[in-house]
Amino acid sequence: MKAFILIIFLSILVSLPIIGHTGEKWSGVDEVVIEKIAAEHGRTPSEPLINTDQGDLLLFVFLLAGGISGFVAGYFFRKLEEGRDRN
Repeated sequence: MKAFILIIFLSILVSLPIIGHTGEKWSGVDEVVIEKIAAEHGRTPSEPLINTDQGDLLLFVFLLAGGISGFVAGYFFRKLEEGRDRN
């Protein structure tokens, strides 16, 4: 029981900075490192071919990829088990 209370306390303590976040955009690796080095070499950022920042497009892409990979894995697993004796 003491360990459970300690875990709850530590999780609340760790989440306090997140709760107090002001809504400013956090800089990622792309902005801090890659864009800086690209600018040093004279390259400017360009728009992606498929912009996945719009709505649920990224979620749909992951759903589609998961469905296709599940179908392929299931198909080849069936082929793998075809000649096997199950006794």
